[in-house]
Amino acid sequence: MLAQRSFAEKGGTGLFKWGGLICGVLIGIGPASLTAQVNGRALLHTDGATLLNGSPAPATTAIFANALIQTPKLHIAKIDADGSTVLIQPETIVQFDGEELVLDHGSLQLSTLRGLRVRVNCITIIPLTLEQTQYDVTDVDGKVRVDAYKNDVKIHLKGGTAIRSKEGKSSDLIVREGERSSRSEKCAAAIKPDAVVDAKGAALNSWWARATGVGAIAVIACLGLCHSDDPVSPSTP
Repeated sequence: MLAQRSFAEKGGTGLFKWGGLICGVLIGIGPASLTAQVNGRALLHTDGATLLNGSPAPATTAIFANALIQTPKLHIAKIDADGSTVLIQPETIVQFDGEELVLDHGSLQLSTLRGLRVRVNCITIIPLTLEQTQYDVTDVDGKVRVDAYKNDVKIHLKGGTAIRSKEGKSSDLIVREGERSSRSEKCAAAIKPDAVVDAKGAALNSWWARATGVGAIAVIACLGLCHSDDPVSPSTP
């Protein structure tokens, strides 16, 4: 009896130690597993009128990369991601891309601890710190407006000469905390006045323009040389 009790106590101690080891391993791998699950996905909260990928979204649902969200007039929605919260204003179309939101039209209010950025065509708005950053991005009538409420953000222009000034310096703009800035969402650089003049000069030097000019000169010469000194309607019969 005593031997059986001793064996049971030893067995219980062994199981306790083994259970502690398993718990330690699970605690160690838990955060990494959780991070892997959260990365690239989020929760969408709606009031019942929001569309998710073209269909009515439930009150709360998980969303993944490439999810397209559209809020109608007078309705809002919210995205809760790892370390970030996004309030989607009415009449907004936005795509959730994990580390980035692609804004097609409308307005977003962001609070992020992990540098969640927003892209509008060639423009990307990027938080400059992994501390809590609060900022708004609005894209209406071809103009992108950025309001920085807490910490600074950068407006980065991507593509062609749009990101370089004449001096070769980057034209990225820092929007400081408490400031606002606006940019056109078009990527192409504006046409310079002298470029328009050059274009007109090139048109005048074209073959079609030269042929038209030669024809006009021939007509004028013919009118001057070919007509008779007699009047068309003589006064005497």
